[in-house]
Amino acid sequence: MLTTNRLGSHEAHELNELLLSCTNSIQSMALFIDQSQDQELRNMLIRHYSAHVQDYNMKVEFANQMMSRDQLNVPSLNMQPASAIPSTQYAGVQPQVKLQQLDDRSIATSYLLNLKRAGREYAWSTMECSTPQLRAFLEDAFRMCSHQAYEVWSYMARRGMYPVQYAQDSAITAMQQIYQPVPQHNPAQLYS
Repeated sequence: MLTTNRLGSHEAHELNELLLSCTNSIQSMALFIDQSQDQELRNMLIRHYSAHVQDYNMKVEFANQMMSRDQLNVPSLNMQPASAIPSTQYAGVQPQVKLQQLDDRSIATSYLLNLKRAGREYAWSTMECSTPQLRAFLEDAFRMCSHQAYEVWSYMARRGMYPVQYAQDSAITAMQQIYQPVPQHNPAQLYS
């Protein structure tokens, strides 16, 4: 018999992995905040930091009590264009095999990749979750990562740290020729 105050084994496994990941994110962000030189990047990291700590604490609540009394603070999504100008020249990157300080590009790149990975893990875990409150929390955590990742990407694109390449007109034209809209606005009524 299924009880509502227990996590499924797969949910417990996913939650454990997410807690481990979140521990890494919080520690990495502390290092990023300490080492960032650009004030805009530093302010963004500080602004995001509390949401990651809240996210972690809520997961701890789910692990200990199978529920949380909190609601994740999902930042709004600012969809202003990044104002990135596509370029054919970007500063080169070469991994450093020994260093004591990360530069702002390395910090932003690491944080962006961390958010992308975490977002994928939240999306996957959500699909595997049967506990309603935990599922809603995981959906919020995915949105948090998605919104924050867009902000980091926008910062990087504006500064030429992330290549922005637009699709060729021929690719867009081909796609527009292939796909046509469904003429019925309510196709389900065809089956009534």
